[in-house]
Amino acid sequence: MSDLMVDFIISLDGYASADGWPGLWGMEVPEYLAWLDGDSASDCMTLMGATTYRLMKGFAAEMPDDPVFLGLTARPKAVFSSTLQTPLTWANTELFRGDAADTVRELKRRDSRPLRTLGSVGLCRSLLRAGVVDRFRVVVFPVITGATGKERIFDEYPDVALDLVESRTFDGRLQLLEYVPTVLDGPPGTGH
Repeated sequence: MSDLMVDFIISLDGYASADGWPGLWGMEVPEYLAWLDGDSASDCMTLMGATTYRLMKGFAAEMPDDPVFLGLTARPKAVFSSTLQTPLTWANTELFRGDAADTVRELKRRDSRPLRTLGSVGLCRSLLRAGVVDRFRVVVFPVITGATGKERIFDEYPDVALDLVESRTFDGRLQLLEYVPTVLDGPPGTGH
């Protein structure tokens, strides 16, 4: 049985991206990039929604020799969408319709490969709410993008208790925080 990890990079104020800022907020720090190259993501199945699929498929087509996109193209990918049509043109991609949480439960039962999300804020929110997320990891970039930030990660999330299981600082700047999440019915101590 496999585990599902929701994996985000965020600004300190919780945004996934910001208008006018380069990727990784311009902080391609060597230690973090080396960690990404050695991360076990290459052995996993990547889960994403339609918007992330379109975006990443486009990047992969524009930069076919980039090692990141070569790896992502080679990796098995599951896309959850009611708008995309088969056949999907990005190699190693399977389209799933219907309830994402039910599909993830089945993927976890039938495959030993870890499952990891890529972007896909709404998909991640629904999977966490359904209780199928085993790990929740964020890498916090030391910027505040209050004026230009896009895609607030945690809006509309349920209440969640997080038990820290790993932390790390990259190049004295970026903070990795990995948690085991527990979805709550309400704030602790309220009897919910």
